[in-house]
Amino acid sequence: MRNYRMILTAAAILAVAMSCSDKARVDGVLTGAPGTQVVVKCLEGNSLVVLDTVKTGSDGAYSYKMAVGKGDPRFVYLFHGDTKVASLLLQNGDKVKVVSDTLGAYTVKGSGESLKLQGVEDEFAGFLKDFSSSVEAGDGPGASRKYVDYYRSRVLYIMDNCKSLTSIPVLYQKINDNFPVFGQSTDAVHFRSVHDSLVKVYPDSRYVTLLGNEVERRFNLLSLEQKLNAASEAGFPDAELPSIDGKKVRISDLDSKVIVVYFWQAEDAAQKMFNQDVLLPLYKTYHPKGLEIYSISLDTDKGTWASVVKSQGLPWINVCDGLGAASPVVYLYNISKGLPVAFIIEDGTLDPTTVSTGDGLRKAIASKLN
Repeated sequence: MRNYRMILTAAAILAVAMSCSDKARVDGVLTGAPGTQVVVKCLEGNSLVVLDTVKTGSDGAYSYKMAVGKGDPRFVYLFHGDTKVASLLLQNGDKVKVVSDTLGAYTVKGSGESLKLQGVEDEFAGFLKDFSSSVEAGDGPGASRKYVDYYRSRVLYIMDNCKSLTSIPVLYQKINDNFPVFGQSTDAVHFRSVHDSLVKVYPDSRYVTLLGNEVERRFNLLSLEQKLNAASEAGFPDAELPSIDGKKVRISDLDSKVIVVYFWQAEDAAQKMFNQDVLLPLYKTYHPKGLEIYSISLDTDKGTWASVVKSQGLPWINVCDGLGAASPVVYLYNISKGLPVAFIIEDGTLDPTTVSTGDGLRKAIASKLN
């Protein structure tokens, strides 16, 4: 019986220890603010979410505990009214001490990552002050030099701290809403470099997951920019997408007098009928005369798309990347209205007129190949 009680006691102690290890604790003092409130906010996605409000004692002291999963540190910000009085990056098991004043100055102990975050924010604030002073003085070249110097320092920071989550807020710093520090399309490389390093250390971090989404978005935009630059030389926006057999087919590799770049969705019954009633007769009549159709499916279910293509026996080039409306080619051709829609390339030049009806497509093809 005694042994049984000892086992239960040990289990209870272990449970408490495990429970405590899943939390981070903040012990703070807000000087000059007894009996007031400190608002605890956490970064979720791109916004701050209020977690709780704690009251300070007669000496301005307060304490707060929050759950922090192992491998999933949290960006936490403390506010007094509208003033941020501390920025913290809390990890599982952290015990942090913070001393702040009501103007926003603070010191932090017990968290190396929080100290790094404080340094990142202080350096950014110093840069903004210097940059703004140059702008207000009308010193454009001086402001430009300050930006370039700061940008280079941030590149060095994320290279030296690629395994620290504090690199993430550095990547998202903005001078104003229209002027991000990392605003060049080629900065996608820096986003990917940080992500690929962090995902090895924090595979379960929500912030690393979101950074991965941003990496994909930025590389899609970079690809789009490169294609648009190439379009000015080719005479039309080029695209390279996987066909039914998985091989990528590029529009510019097609050797046809007239190419119809056709956007559709296999899930739509009316658009499947368009294949049968309009495209198949046109292809049969004009393919021998120099017509090719580059049919781009905006379906997210590639299985459904492939099944329809095969069941309908569509003989032209059928491609689909499975990204649907998020495909870069949608932006490349500025698809903003309903489907189907077709673009016509004649002798390497894009006709600016889009076609979305059977009669319109028949007339357009006939005028170019009859």
